[in-house]
This record gives sequence, C-alpha cells and structure tokens, in this order.
Amino acid sequence: MEQSLIISQAIISVLFIISVLFQKKGSGMSLTFGGDGNTTHYGTKQGFDKFLSNASILLAVLFVLNASSFLFLS
Repeated sequence: MEQSLIISQAIISVLFIISVLFQKKGSGMSLTFGGDGNTTHYGTKQGFDKFLSNASILLAVLFVLNASSFLFLS
C-alpha cells in the first residue's frame, strides 16, 4: 500500500510540474515584477490554457491529499 502511494505521489508531482511549466508566460505576478506593463492580459482563459489551469489545480489538490494520506499510515 505504501509503495503505491509513493509511486502515485511521484507521478502526480511530475505531472503537476509539467502542467505549471507549460502555462502561458507573462501572466499573473510576472507582470507585477518587471513584466511588460503595456500588454495587460485581462479576460478568461480559453482552450489549452484553461485546461492546463484546471489540471494544475486538480493535481495540486491530489498532491496534498496524497501527501496527507502518508500521515494516516504511519
């Protein structure tokens, strides 16, 4: 049981890192600190950007839940 949790934690963490790295650059806090102030990115995310954003949120929740399950096993 513990071995499968460790493997799933590794898979979730790699997928989470990939989903964050593939998101569009130049949005969010990067505009605040040295970003191009002339191009503001207001509006909703569409298409693949929306998918990556939702996937990142889901993977973050799964990561935390999986990590907290280690506390209950020990």
